[in-house]
Amino acid sequence: MIALGHYQPSRVLTNDDLAQLVDTNDTWIRDRVGIVTRRIADSETVADMAAAAADKALANSGLAASDIDLVVVATCSAVDRSPNTACRVAAKLGIDAPGAFDINTACSGFSYALGTVDHALRAGAARNAIVIGAEKLSDFTDWTDRSTCILFGDGAGAAVVSATGEGEPDGIGPVVWGSVPERSDAVRIEGWRPYIKQEGQAVFRWATTALAPLALQACERAGVDPSEIAAFVPHQANLRIIEGIAKRLNMPQAVVAKDIVESGNTSAASVPLALSKLVERREVPSGAPVLLFGFGGGLTYAGQVVRCP
Repeated sequence: MIALGHYQPSRVLTNDDLAQLVDTNDTWIRDRVGIVTRRIADSETVADMAAAAADKALANSGLAASDIDLVVVATCSAVDRSPNTACRVAAKLGIDAPGAFDINTACSGFSYALGTVDHALRAGAARNAIVIGAEKLSDFTDWTDRSTCILFGDGAGAAVVSATGEGEPDGIGPVVWGSVPERSDAVRIEGWRPYIKQEGQAVFRWATTALAPLALQACERAGVDPSEIAAFVPHQANLRIIEGIAKRLNMPQAVVAKDIVESGNTSAASVPLALSKLVERREVPSGAPVLLFGFGGGLTYAGQVVRCP
């Protein structure tokens, strides 16, 4: 992973703004989920935000558009079925003839996409790739449902990933991924006019009890002791969930990403968005091991250890 970038729309939606729409208040939201603000896209599409984040990552990488031969976008909120978001991003950035496809595992999508791209590069199917998580969840939010409308925001994060040369150390560890199919309806966006629905307590219990051992598996597969992890970047679902998982991981050196506070839950965008901000603020040293871990919709999960750009 050689460079990162992120994008958020300019419109800020505060807890006080939401209190004008539904029966809630700032204290209640902060206490339950830890969110203070979130960003909401107006005219921007998923592809617009994905391209903006990818453009920033590409500029930070020192590569040209002509160097990219694979574009993968993780999203569950793209309205259009075809052309896919990856093709639209490639067109916006002037990337010629790349492999281009979307992945939908909702909140774990970026780690799924990163794992898939890692495999493609190792197999020689690509040399340089852009991996993006992008969501416009405001399109699927029921603004009359106070249990869900307080949670979600819009944005995108992107990474440029390149194959290592012979003898160079790996920068992306093996992915740990899976799902709980029998409980896949705990978080859902269904039908032709869908809203996000979720079983909040069930997701909370699953996340805080089942996920820490899976995250530690990613460290084990990468050959990195948890005490060496410099940063933990989980899906930004809920501050209480993040703190609960982090406490069980025993990573005393790790900076824990808490972008949930200012960005809300941005599903597949949340991990790269939070990671890009940590790197931009220089809170993680270059080359340091970082644990990424996405989880959520469909009760899918995926994570890996990466070396910080």
